[in-house]
Amino acid sequence: MKQNNVLLASLILIMSMSAFAKVDDLKQEVKIKAVSQTADIKNNQVIFFGPVEVTQGSIKIIADQLRAFSAEGESSKTLVATGNPATYTQVLDDGRPASASAKEISYNMASRTLTLKGLASLDQAGSQVRGNLIRYDIIQQKLIAESTGSGDDRVITIIQPESYQDDIKPGTSTDKPVKKQGSK
Repeated sequence: MKQNNVLLASLILIMSMSAFAKVDDLKQEVKIKAVSQTADIKNNQVIFFGPVEVTQGSIKIIADQLRAFSAEGESSKTLVATGNPATYTQVLDDGRPASASAKEISYNMASRTLTLKGLASLDQAGSQVRGNLIRYDIIQQKLIAESTGSGDDRVITIIQPESYQDDIKPGTSTDKPVKKQGSK
């Protein structure tokens, strides 16, 4: 019974991570593909070994390992995807792609916080934030990005002009060759 609770909790976590995805994604099944999995009932966790692929509608998580757990005596559930890097992609309601990558992608269900650690990158409609650590509070819609503070390691933010974002339509590529005037 407890193993079923852990499995159910892991699926709920994955579905919760999609809080800012397309509405239709939330109605889709969650599918986890892995090479193997273990359930550590004593420690209330499920670990999927990879490569691991999680899909729900347009949401896709790729990782080397995925761990779903809750701390002893707490109802707070956490999902941690690790990889070199682990990636998270989705299509937003407006049809534009969003993606994240880091060595570790963690989602805390109670605080509704997404944390990217290690070579973290968050990309939406061509604009990007990169740093060593990125935290996104889904409820308050607040983003905090940090660097290690050493050497040239800095938080980098790239914001595309509105005309760039208007030019990107769902399903189109920005890598099309530009036709020169007068050419056929």
